Amino acid sequence: MREVACPVALHLDGVPRRIAAFEHPLAGLQLVKGGIEPGERPERAAARELFEESGLETRAAIYLGESTEIDTGARWHFSLCRLAGPLRERWQHHCADDGGHLFRFFWLELDAPLPERFAPPFRRAALWIRRAL
Repeated sequence: MREVACPVALHLDGVPRRIAAFEHPLAGLQLVKGGIEPGERPERAAARELFEESGLETRAAIYLGESTEIDTGARWHFSLCRLAGPLRERWQHHCADDGGHLFRFFWLELDAPLPERFAPPFRRAALWIRRAL
């Protein structure tokens, strides 16, 4: 089973509850996620993946829990990442994964209906986060 870290990057203002999400140029709307390296704690992997994929820095990460119901063959580990400010409303970040992509980030309102363009695993992850917070 693959071990996946999913950072929950909650916006500093807190109301409405918003988390970082992005548009992948080839794969639609997503949340940040990535593999946990051997011996790496899920909280550390979450902070690393968040920085690599979004450029956001984590001051502290708190483990929220895990689920095997997000994506077949994977255990997703969720960690709440306390962000370093200031934060922009929208930004772009070049990620080196898969030969390099430009990700377009925005803040997803957790209590609003999810955009249809989220793939099913990311919809399930967002709903898991909504319940956990």
